[in-house]
Order: sequence, then C-alpha cells, then structure tokens
Amino acid sequence: MRKLLPLLAAVFMMVALGQSVQAKTVDPAGWRVVDGQVVWTSPKPLTGDAAVEFWSGGTLLGRARPSRDNRTFSLPGRALGDPTKVEVRAAGLRLDAPDPKLKASSRPTTALPPLSPKGSVDPGTPGQFQTVTGDYNLDPVRLPGLNGPVEMQAVVVAPKNAPGNRPLVLFLHGRHQACYNPTNPAADTSDWPCPTGFLPIPSYRGYLQTQQLLASQGYVTVSISADAINALDFQVTDGGAQARSALVRLHLAHWADWAGAGRAGAPQIVKDAPVADLSKVLLVGHSRGGEGVNQAALDSLAPPPFDSGYSGPVRWSIRGDVFIAPTIFGQNPTPDVPSVTFLPACDGDVSDLQGQQYIDSTRGVSRGKALHSALYIAGADHNFFNSEWTPGVSAAPSIDDYTPGPTPNPLCDPGQPARLTAAQQRAVGATYVAAAAHLFLDHDQRVQPLLDGSGVRAPSADPARVLGAALGANRTPVVVPAADTKITGSGRLCDEINAATACLTGTNQFKSPHTVSFTSAPTEAGRSAVDVKWTAAGTAAVIEPPKPVWLAGNQSLALRMIVPENSTGTSFDVAAVDSYGNRTKLGKVTLNGLPGVGSTMSYWAQEVRVPVPPVLQLAKLELAPTTASGEAWLLDAHGWRPGLPDPEPAKLTRVDLGQVTAVEGDSGEKSYQVPVTVTGDGGGVLKLFRSDPTGRVWTEQALTLAPGQHTVDLTTTVVGNTRWSDNYLVGAEIKAAKGVVVGSYHGGVLVTNDDPPPTITVTPNATTVAGGALTWHTSLSTVADSAIFTVGSFVAPSTGPELTTADVDPNWLRSFGADPSPARPLSTVSGLLVYQYVAPGTLGADASIPTLATGGPDKHVQLHVVSYPPQLGTDTTVTGTVTAH
Repeated sequence: MRKLLPLLAAVFMMVALGQSVQAKTVDPAGWRVVDGQVVWTSPKPLTGDAAVEFWSGGTLLGRARPSRDNRTFSLPGRALGDPTKVEVRAAGLRLDAPDPKLKASSRPTTALPPLSPKGSVDPGTPGQFQTVTGDYNLDPVRLPGLNGPVEMQAVVVAPKNAPGNRPLVLFLHGRHQACYNPTNPAADTSDWPCPTGFLPIPSYRGYLQTQQLLASQGYVTVSISADAINALDFQVTDGGAQARSALVRLHLAHWADWAGAGRAGAPQIVKDAPVADLSKVLLVGHSRGGEGVNQAALDSLAPPPFDSGYSGPVRWSIRGDVFIAPTIFGQNPTPDVPSVTFLPACDGDVSDLQGQQYIDSTRGVSRGKALHSALYIAGADHNFFNSEWTPGVSAAPSIDDYTPGPTPNPLCDPGQPARLTAAQQRAVGATYVAAAAHLFLDHDQRVQPLLDGSGVRAPSADPARVLGAALGANRTPVVVPAADTKITGSGRLCDEINAATACLTGTNQFKSPHTVSFTSAPTEAGRSAVDVKWTAAGTAAVIEPPKPVWLAGNQSLALRMIVPENSTGTSFDVAAVDSYGNRTKLGKVTLNGLPGVGSTMSYWAQEVRVPVPPVLQLAKLELAPTTASGEAWLLDAHGWRPGLPDPEPAKLTRVDLGQVTAVEGDSGEKSYQVPVTVTGDGGGVLKLFRSDPTGRVWTEQALTLAPGQHTVDLTTTVVGNTRWSDNYLVGAEIKAAKGVVVGSYHGGVLVTNDDPPPTITVTPNATTVAGGALTWHTSLSTVADSAIFTVGSFVAPSTGPELTTADVDPNWLRSFGADPSPARPLSTVSGLLVYQYVAPGTLGADASIPTLATGGPDKHVQLHVVSYPPQLGTDTTVTGTVTAH
C-alpha cells in the first residue's frame, strides 16, 4: 500500500508547473485529470480504514472520495490550489512519493518502557462459564446512500447456564475487502454482492477469542458483519459512519425484540444464550467500525432528524465504547459515553493514531463525568486484533499492515523482539476489551487503574507494554492551555493546528496523534499546549490559568505531557502558587520519550501525577526542569481522584449540516443557505469552518447557539461569471466546542459550472537542434478559472527515423520510471507522456522534451494530444524534429 508505482508513468509536479519535463520531480505520482477533476490513482485498491487525503504546504485540502474500485481518488467540488504542492497521504503517511517520516531517527532508539506493576485484578483471566457459539443470518436491509443490500449476519458467543439477564457486548469490524476468491487468492473484485466464484470475507468472525473470554465471564457477545458497507461506502461522504451506526442499531433493535415478546421467534443461538440485558450495552468498534459505534452511541442518545436507516425507538442503553485503532474523520466523539481507545504504535493503516481525538476532543464539551481513556500499545499493528485479518489464521488472504521502510525499524518490523506476535496482540485486545466491560457494565472499580492512566498492567496482556492516559471521570480542570492562559519563564503557548505557532514542526507534525487536522482550515481554536524549552536546569515555566482553581477532594494533579522520542530522564519539579504568593512543592515527575523510528507516532502525551494536599488553591503552576536542557509539551493538567462517577449523559443540542446545489450563473451575486438542522433547546457553542467561494481558503469562527435557537444563518454568496471552471464546493464543517453534539459535520453549497470551455490550440510542429528542447505551446481562446491539461502520448512518426531513449535527457526518462538503456524508440516506452498544464487565469503554457547532442541524422517524434477535461474537445496530432545542425 505504501509503495506506489505510476499509473500513467507521468509526474504531476511537472504538469502543475507548466515547465519543461526535465524539471526535477518526486517518484511517480499516479496523477491525471478525469472529467475536469484532478484525481490520483493507486496501482491497487486501497481498502484500508484510513482516508486518503490531499495535502498542500502542510495544510489538509480535504479527504479524497474513492471510486468504486478504491483506486481512484478525487476531491469533487474542492479546488486544489497550487497543484505543485499537492501530496497524497493516508493517516499522515505519504503515498505518492517517498515519505520523509520513514527516515531513521537521528537519536538512538531507547528500549521499550519497562512492564508496569500488576493491577489488583486481571480481566484477561477466563471466567467460570462454559460457552456456546452460533451464527444468525437475517433478511438484508437497505440503508440510505448505499446502492445495494446490506447483510444482517452475526456470530454470537454466550455463556452457558448463566443466571439472570446478562450484559451485551457488540463488535463491529472495520473496512476491509468485502469478497475473496478461495481458488485464486490474487483475484480481486469491487462488486457487491460478491460475484460468482467469490465469497464474503468473514471479518465479523475475527474477534472470537475476545468473545469467548467475555462469554466465559458472563457476557453475551455478538459480532456483526459489515461487508456490504465496506463495498459500498465510497458512495457516501462520511466514510460510512452513518450507515454503520444504522447497522448497529438495527441489530440492537432485534436483540431488544428477542429479550422480550419476540424471543420465541429468535434465532436458535439467541435462544441458547441467556436473555440479553439491553440496559447494559458495550459497543466495540475496530477501525472504521470505531467511528461507526461512536455514531451509534450518539444516535442512540440524540436520534438523527433524518432517515438514517433506523428510526425506531431506542430500547437500549450504551454504557461504554471501545475503539480499536479507530478512525474519527469527524472528530466529534460522543462526550457522555465512556470510552477506551487502543492506539497501536505500529499501525500501518490508521497510522496517525487519529483515535486519540476520542479523548482530546471531548475536553470541555459536556460535564466531563464520562471516562475517556487512551491506551498506547507498543509493538501492535492495525490488523492483528482481528484474526480474519491475520496471515496464517484467516480464511481469506491477509497481510501485516505494517510495511517496513527503507531503514530497519527495531520497534515494528516483523520478527523484531519489540514487535508483538499476532497471538500476543489478540491477547492484549481481549484483555483490555474485558477490562472495559468490567468497568463500564459492572462498575468494577478495581479495573479502573488499568485504563485511567494510573500506570498498572494486566498480566494476561504480557509481554505487551500498554501505557494509559485519560480525561473525564470528574477530573477538575486546572490548566487547559488557551489564549487566556498566561505563560512566563521557559514556556510559551503553542498550537497543535497552526503552522505559525506550531508545537511540533517539520516531519514531527505528522508524528503526533494530538495534531491530526479536522478540516482544511489552518487553525483550530481550543487545541493549544504549553511548549517548555530550556537551556539551564531550574528555568521554570510558570503557567497561570485565567482564574485560581481550588483542588478539594483530589488526591493528585495529573499532567499529560509529551517529551521527544527516544529521550531519557526528562524531569520537572512541580509546584503550585496560590493567589497570595504561597508556594507549595507538589513533587517531581520524570518521563522517558517513547521509542521512535521513522513513522512511529511517538509524540504521544503520557500521564504523570504528583500528590496534592487535601485543600489547595492553585493560581500558578510551576514546571522547573531538573535537567540541563531539553523540551517538553504540556497538553493539560487536571485534579484527579479515584472512582468512576455515573456519566449522567446531558441532553445536549444536536446539530447536523447539509448540502445544496447551485448553478453559478453568468453575472451578479446570489445568496444560498447552507442547511443546518438544530435538534434540542439547550444551545451551545460550535467551531464553524467555512471556505471562500473558490473552495480553497478556509477560515474558522465560533458559532454560538442561544437556548431554544433552531435556525442558523449560514448564507453563502455565489458570484456568477462567464469563465469556464470546474464545479466547486463552498464548504462548511462543524465541530462541537461546548454543550452540543454533532451528527453530520460536513456540508456547503456545490456550485455547478454553466459556461462554455475555451478553445484550445496546440503548436502543430516543433523543431530544435540536437541538445536543445522540443517545445510545444498550448494556448486558450479565453482564460479559465480552473486548470486545463493537454496530454501527449507518443506514437510512431509517419516520416524519418524516430527519436530514441539515447537521444533525450536520461533524468527526464527516469522521472517516468523509464531506463535509458537499451536505446529504443520513444513510442515503445510504456507510459511516456508530455504534459502541458495551463494554470487558472492564464492563456497558455509550454511543455518540452530535453534532447542530447548525439549527432546523426534528423530524428522525429509524433504525439497524439488530448485535453482534459475531455469535453474541451482537443484531439490532435503534433510532431517534432531534432536536427543534427
């Protein structure tokens, strides 16, 4: 997946520059233009869970929409800006060129962290019950936005003879290939239902080990199949989150029936299991399944105001979520449902560990009573939590998603001692899913230290190193860095999403899950930290929150801090100063950087704690380094106390965005309203991100909803003109800030072009002396507002000897992946093309072939030239002659 070959063997950088093709370029890109849209094509389907994203100059342009074949990706309605800067990334990793993140670290790699002390209980220990296993397969359903039947299939593992009604744990797998051919493992299909000769991949059976552990402990478990959604989610813009939510809720509705009057008609395996207690439901989602169960939790607490695929009554209570290596494209976690998020350090799919936002993005949104935990798991990849995604044990072909880079990685390369085996990784998954079940469903607080950053371990997961950090559970906010936080001494306020004041720069910005962008806007309020940098021990950073904070009833002050990867022994003396100037020493914290090589997401905030007296007023927090020099980042500080309060879900206002289509027109301005649906009367605050009319420049603002407010004026102006352009989106995206939850986060006005394209003329003949450049000029009759391309493919010339690979600049050939030797006619070189790129607002551009002074007779080339988008109509032949004199 990470090593990509050219589709057209052309390099987009040259095209975008409109320069001669001898310009230096990166390794082949797979760019082309289809129906006026710049698209990127992978040589093979990308059916992983991470979204393919287009970036430019360190800024996210948007999440690309896949085609049905999962190979071609575009940004419909989104202007790319300067295409010379466009990069293709998935979860932070570069796909269209070598990734600088894959270079070896300049520091020596530290050893793995030591094993933490044992906790008082081990939820990975099997329970007292024998288990029963079986499948059910109900009639398929239709879900909005998906053009195909969606299966209602699941495997149930339940305890035998367990008394009473038992809590229910539901599993939802992630995005994987939907079908496979058992007689031809190399065969591939994107069709659904699976065509003849192909079978559905049983991804839903990949959590049987975890299900069996839970069932032995008294839980009824069900793992549901989502192959159809995986095959069809290219048709929707949210990555399939809403469809997966509907699928979860449809299954839960059946379980609610089977727990009551409908039990007599239940599948046999359900009747063989204890009655499920729908007041105690835990959802477990892997990868895009994580985003699906988060959406299901939200839709259960605040039902969507539109047809989401299930509109029946909510007859269940979701007590917690477990997110395994999840996606969170919307960055709108359900704040009042407790959660545990697995962050596998060697994830090669959702490699940016964006699931960290299930913790970070809950901060300040609601009451803060629900526990939100992150577990950083050294040596774990993305796939091996699911046995059906694991080579050697899966029914269908499967892979280790971690792909070794150009330099050895002792942390993640297969077979390295620090890398978990597949069996070890499944044991980690089973143990910590069980921990969440015990805590959230049974309220067993002995388990809580395994999840809340207290620094203990479950031996069943050995030898895995599992580090925890958390928010919520009624922690008292002490320092939440923001513009009104006063910082002096060795500290400064930095931003996770703002290049001008970035906490992490260069390739490190892609090595922290805390800096994953939500939108294309260059900033995002509320995502700040304190950068502490010093050159002498004792040079304290003094951090003053807007108001003094009283810590009464708290046992500790919990700090989430990042230190550089592979560093050792970063220490701080921590002190509190009250509003009268009295200083209280709280203790010392020491952190070692996480092991990091290449693309490892090692800039992750660890939780450290210092004790506090029974009553403490904190007006200033001092962090005084005890080492001679260094750097660290404080994400936040909270008062901590033991215990798990009832999350008490608040009745939060729900907000959903929609999209409308508008015709551009030839002149004047027209106003359009972006659809906004507000459900509930509580009001609240949103982060609103909007693009300018080009779809290129995004800005951020706070949007406050007054109590009882149900309408929002998001008026967008469309300016008409007579210049041809692509369709473009005047976009809007929203994220919860306080007192609200967000369902559909993406919308806007899609502006469709109604102007005729310009006429294109290409120089018919080009001539140069050997050693010069053959140059053709593309000219337009009028300027356009979008880029226009012409592409020339080589054909055998009708006269004279043909120019060969020995007659042209070898670097130009190599930029297309072609070898100059042996010498051969250019028309026989696969994928060799000549691009001309006419930038928006210009009337023409040149493209060239650089030649060598090789001597000999005159030589010729002939190009078949077409234009993109195809409706521009260019289809012609041009020639070139290289003379000896």
